[in-house]
Amino acid sequence: MPKGIKDYTHPAGGWDALKAVAGAVRDEMGASSHTRALLKMNQPLGFDCPGCAWPDPKHTSSFEFCENGAKAVTWEATPKRVTAEFFAQHSVTELWSWSDYALEDQGRLTQPMRYDASTDHFVPISWSEAFERAGHVLQNLDSPTQAEFYTSGRTSNEAAFLYQLFGREFGHNNFPDCSNMCHESTSVGLPKSIGVGKGTVTLDDFAVTDAVFCIGHNPGTNHPRMLRTLAQVRQRGKTVVAINPMRERGLEMFQDPQSPTQMLSDGHTTIDQAYFQVKVGGDVALFKGMIKALLAADKAELANGGKGLLDRVFIAEHTVGYDALKADIDASPWEALVRRSGLTRAQIEAAAKIYWEAESAIFCYGMGVTQHRHGTEVIQQMTNLLLLRGNMGRPGAGICPLRGHSNVQGDRTVGITEIPTEAFLAQLDKVFGINSPRQHGHNAVNALAAMHKGESKAFIGLGGNFATAMSDPDIAYPAFRKLKLNVQIVTKLNRTCLLTATETIILPCLGRTELDIQRSGRQAITVEDSMSMVHASAGFLKPASTELRSEPAIVAGLAMATIPHTVVDWQSLVDDYDLIRDKIEAVYPDFHNFNQRIHIPGGFRLTVGASERKWGTPDGKAHFLVMEGSDEDDGQDDSRFTLTTVRSHDQYNTTIYGLNDRYRGISGRRDVLFANAQDLEELGLTEGDVVDVISGERKLRGLTLVSHAISSGSLATYFPEANCLVSLDAKDHHSDVPAYKSIPVTLQKVEHALS
Repeated sequence: MPKGIKDYTHPAGGWDALKAVAGAVRDEMGASSHTRALLKMNQPLGFDCPGCAWPDPKHTSSFEFCENGAKAVTWEATPKRVTAEFFAQHSVTELWSWSDYALEDQGRLTQPMRYDASTDHFVPISWSEAFERAGHVLQNLDSPTQAEFYTSGRTSNEAAFLYQLFGREFGHNNFPDCSNMCHESTSVGLPKSIGVGKGTVTLDDFAVTDAVFCIGHNPGTNHPRMLRTLAQVRQRGKTVVAINPMRERGLEMFQDPQSPTQMLSDGHTTIDQAYFQVKVGGDVALFKGMIKALLAADKAELANGGKGLLDRVFIAEHTVGYDALKADIDASPWEALVRRSGLTRAQIEAAAKIYWEAESAIFCYGMGVTQHRHGTEVIQQMTNLLLLRGNMGRPGAGICPLRGHSNVQGDRTVGITEIPTEAFLAQLDKVFGINSPRQHGHNAVNALAAMHKGESKAFIGLGGNFATAMSDPDIAYPAFRKLKLNVQIVTKLNRTCLLTATETIILPCLGRTELDIQRSGRQAITVEDSMSMVHASAGFLKPASTELRSEPAIVAGLAMATIPHTVVDWQSLVDDYDLIRDKIEAVYPDFHNFNQRIHIPGGFRLTVGASERKWGTPDGKAHFLVMEGSDEDDGQDDSRFTLTTVRSHDQYNTTIYGLNDRYRGISGRRDVLFANAQDLEELGLTEGDVVDVISGERKLRGLTLVSHAISSGSLATYFPEANCLVSLDAKDHHSDVPAYKSIPVTLQKVEHALS
């Protein structure tokens, strides 16, 4: 085998996960007393994991963190520091040549910095001067709409609420958000189906469901604490079905590190009862095929005197559009569904049979579904399938989008949106006495396009690494360098910080693990998980530097410097976060008794109408929605392969913790391309060959082929390295989510093109 590549045969979790946690603690924290932070994570009086948004069981567990959560904490609580001396030693030109991993591995930023073009170095700056410089640029834009306010999913509800208030008092609705790059397909697709852009289930539903379908996600890496929930489903004798192009270890077997019996006996729980390796981009075809099989089986049962398989009472009382859906499915030939899905008709029918034999079912899905040209329609076809059997708004049934970041859903809930409703703006204006703009703003793709055209001239990033996360770096990088202002509010150095505008400022903020003291005392923030549970989070570690400020304080400082005659009492809100929550409650009645309810163990759940069969659509009904055809790539490209991007096990979003991908057998490297063994044989290629990956005019060079259990016609490599293959206009038709996971490509070895 090539260097750094070997088969991995162990279960997900287990001793290897414990070794990885120990390694992360050793490498990042050493003998630091900050290791005690792990025992405070996801605890009632502790802080929320800065990683994934999988919910915690009532926030009462005595030991509730996973390997990748531990990596996130050790990454944040590291004793490594990036000081003014570091920047004096390394020019921006030099730092640009470093890898993303090397940049973040330098440690925590310790003081505000600004770029000095005359020396090509970042130099120290006071907080007051930083705010003054940023405010000066913003005040002198031709229009407030030339500013882009980006938000990362790690941002708290309190900081996000102040941020959107700042933007709207300033005069724009440009709020690109990390959700625009991952689950915007959910936010756009689900409201049209069921009236709300959130999942309908809670953890309690997993305890009573008959079947869980895991679709387009990799829990072993991206939300490992979910594995225990899936294992409990299997231990009850119920079904877990995996639908994924790649075989992922976390969907196959799991050894619970918190189970002495499994750990001492080297036992494990088999997760999947059935594994369907759909072709990349074939999800629409698969779900339409499952609906087709269900309708045929329902018809046959009725003909035999049975009651049928559809929930006709639910359909009649709660839905519209059934006849149109049936007509579309009847007109969809099996030949097309089989070709595009990459599965046989028998496999599709088998998946459908598992579904209809379950009294209740939950569909869980991740970005393997959402980041496609037709991500919105895939979600709607899944919803159609659930609605046909009434699997919505009852125990053990519903839809479960798996948000990738700890508060990406909460940010949207409290106003981070480029398309605000009139009802929200009217209430915001009433509570604060401002006059919010009504013109819709920019999402992530539109923001980058506006920057590229020179229409937007200022960018503030509240967390994240926007330029690296976005598609089309050939557009993203030059677009940043044309700006008048680039402000990055971050904990560590990343590539977007190095994209120097006329004025470039780095503002270091507190992390989730750190003590936040304001004038009224110790502060807590709140977050919302994937299942609409809101709970408090309070750090306790000594901050990495006395110069750090909290995200709410930084947002307020920028607002006061930008809007000289502001009507908002920003300082009072920062002095006591309870006052921010009072204002959130005043704008959003669903947050009633906000400050009281966050002290309930586990927090409280926001209203999700579809969970109670209350549909927030214009006509008050759930909608069956039709997508014509079955070809996710619109039939515009007849390439042999479709490439998907994936995250490694040592990675969280754009953050690279290390160069290993344990469950896929990769160590010490990221320059690999996962391919089907039979496909390679047919092309005369072997594992270890080096190829270029080509998509139109775009090329990703020098990837080593790795034979992997992936569906025929599909390829996979790492994000964000493969973003160069995704053009800015390669996106979901409805939500503008970049199509990171449906890239038509060909391969080239030496000078011979292979397609």
